[in-house]
Amino acid sequence: MRLAVVSSDGENVDLHLGRGKSVFIYDYDDELAFVERRDIEIADDAKHQGGKVIKTCSDCDVLIAVQYGFKSKIKAEDAGIKLVMDEGPVDEVLKRYIDHVEFMRK
Repeated sequence: MRLAVVSSDGENVDLHLGRGKSVFIYDYDDELAFVERRDIEIADDAKHQGGKVIKTCSDCDVLIAVQYGFKSKIKAEDAGIKLVMDEGPVDEVLKRYIDHVEFMRK
């Protein structure tokens, strides 16, 4: 499973999806492994930029941000990406999501 988190610093999930100038990509298959950082050109004064982030994460299964809008939810569904709202330290956010997935599989 490939996960992306929207983060300003790589340490905290702390941005709205449409303000995500950087996303950090992780792979999870029994272990969590950092893959890369991807930077996105987001205009500070524009609205509805979540689509740029979704497009950048087109190879991801899950995209985690503090918040996202309705249009982004539809774009993500169309792209086959699950959007998740959460915030906090990246390692804790990823652990919560993975623990939830593992629990639901049982």
